[in-house]
Amino acid sequence: MPATPMSQDPPTLPLAGSNLPEFTVSELSLSLKRLVESEFGRVRVRGEISQPKYHSSGHLYLTLKDDQAVLAAVCWRGSVARLTVRAEEGLEVICTGRLTTYPGQSKYQLVIESMEAAGLGALLAMLEERKRRLAAEGLFDQERKRPLPRLPRLIGIVTSPSGAVIRDILHRLADRFPRPVLLWPVAVQGDAAADQVAGAIAGFNGLPDGSAQRPDLLIVARGGGSLEDLMPFNEEVVVRAAAEGTIPLISAIGHETDTTLLDFVADRRAPTPTAAAEMAVPVRADLMAQLLDGQRRLVAGTARLFGERRLRLEGLARGLGDPARLLEPAFQRFDDRTERLDRATRVALERHRAALGQLSARLVHPRERLAAAARHAAAVAERFAALGPTLTDWRRHRFAPLAGDRLDRAVRALLARAGDRLAASGSLLDSYSYKDVLRRGFVLVRDSADEPVTDAEALAPGAAISLEFRDDRRVPATVDGPAPPRPRAAPQRAKPAPGQGTLF
Repeated sequence: MPATPMSQDPPTLPLAGSNLPEFTVSELSLSLKRLVESEFGRVRVRGEISQPKYHSSGHLYLTLKDDQAVLAAVCWRGSVARLTVRAEEGLEVICTGRLTTYPGQSKYQLVIESMEAAGLGALLAMLEERKRRLAAEGLFDQERKRPLPRLPRLIGIVTSPSGAVIRDILHRLADRFPRPVLLWPVAVQGDAAADQVAGAIAGFNGLPDGSAQRPDLLIVARGGGSLEDLMPFNEEVVVRAAAEGTIPLISAIGHETDTTLLDFVADRRAPTPTAAAEMAVPVRADLMAQLLDGQRRLVAGTARLFGERRLRLEGLARGLGDPARLLEPAFQRFDDRTERLDRATRVALERHRAALGQLSARLVHPRERLAAAARHAAAVAERFAALGPTLTDWRRHRFAPLAGDRLDRAVRALLARAGDRLAASGSLLDSYSYKDVLRRGFVLVRDSADEPVTDAEALAPGAAISLEFRDDRRVPATVDGPAPPRPRAAPQRAKPAPGQGTLF
């Protein structure tokens, strides 16, 4: 603390025996609180809202001001829910409440119990600002609008049960097309109206899909009134409840000139509640007339269409001719091609059979080849036997000078090679001989002419035959019984000549 200048007077001490009462800070604050509350038990204050703050506890703190003074204000949580006006910066309002003090900060404040806009201009400005803010969120976009059902199964109505609105709607529905109606009674004016209307819209939309109590269409209706009377339908809670719903909604608030924010978010706006009923259902008589007219037009159109198609079909039939006559040439061509194919097949078979006969005639039977080889071998043996001594003498005379061990070795080697070739030829000859087959357990059947029998059909019953075994012994025998039928061999397809096509 800075030192007190010596030139100042010393502090005044209380006089002894003074009769002024002595208060503590709490006592004085409590006395002031009682005095202020008794003098200003209930007041209405008009001012501009400044620094509004919605606390997490639910209370609302704000300041009311004019051009000369400010007044602190508080609205407790229970009263905030009943306010018809949302506290916004710069909004001029009229607040009703009681004046009290707050000893903790040595200030007085207004405890707000209700709040209303100060004048029509301020109310319209507030609604315009709210409309702009909600539109920026996309709640009023046309893409969000849902089509109304053609003929709803159940209609839900949100309105007052005691007003003339519900009677007008029911009467209009009965005249046009009677439909079941489910009424959700609500207050349509006052502080509690906005919450009740929002709760009714959310309640209808909260019913499970497919439920018998879930309506196909909602109508929110109210009769005419002033702007202040229609304020519940401008509240943000009602607008958001309508935007979040999935059931198509018709807004029928006031008369044709009345407009609320609910009209902008609703799927369809009706100028009057009666017009809302007309939008909800069609006229039954008109609908029946329309159905009958559609049925008549459908029958007439179908008959005309069939007549046109019949005439066209008859014209096309005359142009096409008789289908049987069109098929007769095709049948004849088919028969002709079939006959030509049969002839070509027989001719091809005969040609291949003749070619096969020519090739078989050119082939030499193995027995003939063996006989020719045997005759050639016998001739060579005879010639060799005849020339053997002479050749030996000539060779001996020619190679006499070369006689000796070298000649003996050469002759032995030459004879050995010749013997090997002779043995190989003998083995090859044995492999072609039927003797090797007989050694494996088979027998050779010969007829009376001593010719081998190759087909069973060549043997007649009682014919004399002989059976030759591997030891060259022959056993006579006689054929007993007819020969078994010869199995029919599958025809073999002849290969076509190179460069020539085939019909197979």
